[in-house]
Amino acid sequence: MSKIYHGTYAYKTDLGRVRQKNEDQAMVLMNSSGETFLVVCDGMGGAKKGELASKLAIDILTDSFRHKSKHIFSYGNRLWITKAAKEANAKINRYAEKNGKIKGMGTTMVAALLYGSKLMIANIGDSRCYLLDHDKGTIRQMTEDQTYVRYLVSTGKITEEDALSHPDRHVLMNALGIYPSVSLSVDVLPYKGESILLCTDGLYNSVSEEQIANILLTDDRCDQKVSSLVAEANHNGGSDNIGIALWESIAND
Repeated sequence: MSKIYHGTYAYKTDLGRVRQKNEDQAMVLMNSSGETFLVVCDGMGGAKKGELASKLAIDILTDSFRHKSKHIFSYGNRLWITKAAKEANAKINRYAEKNGKIKGMGTTMVAALLYGSKLMIANIGDSRCYLLDHDKGTIRQMTEDQTYVRYLVSTGKITEEDALSHPDRHVLMNALGIYPSVSLSVDVLPYKGESILLCTDGLYNSVSEEQIANILLTDDRCDQKVSSLVAEANHNGGSDNIGIALWESIAND
């Protein structure tokens, strides 16, 4: 018999210390069937269009979660999140078309759906999902950045070290609202009680994985850990907006 996981969660966005507007969005929701949905978006585009793109996306995704069937399982969940992402992509595209064909309006998306003892992770762009194993004290990045630099690394054109300082390291290969169609990366894996962290690049570009893990391994409350992550990013320069969603489980047999 699989375990049923209960737990606590927190989410937060922060302006950072450099940007003039906050284009990050974060949310965690639970439904009556015991599923937990985490989502983080990082908008892009001038004149507040990044803010709007991430808000449009997160509103559609969370509304879709609220109305999803209680009886959808693994394969159906893949279809559900793909459909929701396509709806968000279409809505952002329509807005851009109606408002003077706005160039560059879009948003990343990373989402996690916890249902029973399974975890579905979906991403577009370079926002990330990490899993922290409390027993081993280890943290793993579960998503692959959909960026030009990651493409160069994966094809052997540059090294991991080169990628850290590459001038195009922030160029995305994929995002909601940029293209008429959207390609979503989705994985379903066994869930074993790890902490689930979703975040934008404003966190992981300012705080190392080791620092993130050290904060998540403390005995602080979930909301305190999120605040500590934001504070650490700002302490290290706060060069971008910071968006975080965190889930920590308590397993019951």
